[in-house]
Amino acid sequence: MSNGAIREFVRHHFRHFNAAALVRAAEDYERHLEGGGKMMVTLAGAMSTAELGLSLAEMIRRDMVHIISCTGANLEEDVFNLVAHDHYVMVPNYRDLTPEQERDLLDRHLNRVTDTCIPEEEAMRRIERAVLEEWKAADERGERLFPHEFLYRVLLSGKLDAQFQIDPRDSWLMAAAEKRLPMVVPGWEDATLGNMYAARCLRGELRNLHTVRTGIEYMVELADWYQKASAESSIGFFQIGGGIAGDFPICVVPMLYQDLGQHDIPFWGYFCQISDSTTSYGSYSGAVPSEKITWGKLDVGTPKHVIESDATIVAPLLFAYLLGW
Repeated sequence: MSNGAIREFVRHHFRHFNAAALVRAAEDYERHLEGGGKMMVTLAGAMSTAELGLSLAEMIRRDMVHIISCTGANLEEDVFNLVAHDHYVMVPNYRDLTPEQERDLLDRHLNRVTDTCIPEEEAMRRIERAVLEEWKAADERGERLFPHEFLYRVLLSGKLDAQFQIDPRDSWLMAAAEKRLPMVVPGWEDATLGNMYAARCLRGELRNLHTVRTGIEYMVELADWYQKASAESSIGFFQIGGGIAGDFPICVVPMLYQDLGQHDIPFWGYFCQISDSTTSYGSYSGAVPSEKITWGKLDVGTPKHVIESDATIVAPLLFAYLLGW
């Protein structure tokens, strides 16, 4: 897919309002990369279950994404889809479901995300078994890894290859693993695999509670990455949705500046957020980008964009634009 039809459609039809905001954000993203800049992409919501990997994986392969911050749910749900896609159950009439019908989905071990139900056994338990092997092996060796590093290890080992139900080129996590892409996964503990890890620790199956590294250690790693990367390139921030996936990593700049006293640390060099959060009093996800100037995250001249729309529609279009599709 490289004939530029989507790009030309967007340029011709997207002229005003949120449509124009998408084009301006894409143009500045492109300029940022052309100027030698790097880009962080943050994934909130259920972008992996929305199969954003169909476009994001190619963005990673083409070096248009250089680091990712995502929720634990997005980290694992890309792999769930990779091995269990054919077992997912679609519920297009989800708005009409009664509580009793919702309970029926639970009894069938189907966990609903809007119109899509993730099958527990085929997706969650299958990946739990694969990752548990790695957790136990690391635990016995006294080795400690981040959540994404364990999944990288599983994917690159080939042990799941025979179980793939989609083209692995459509998995953004596989693309990231192959690139050894830097990643932070704040709040991993509230994800399904995080809950499973806690359960295994409670059962005594894992001796070391800290075999999986999280939280503050991710911030320390991110600070090290940002200092080195920003010394060579301007670092942009492309935020899909709100929440901890974006809130956590954007703070690395004021932390370095205010708490470590590194007054020469560069601000983020580009900012865009795709959000349907209403701008309101106290809503950080709905705050306009200029508010981030007061927190030492963005500067006066930083290109700033907000696309107030559905990320499952906007992000693939914007990525397709950048990819020349």
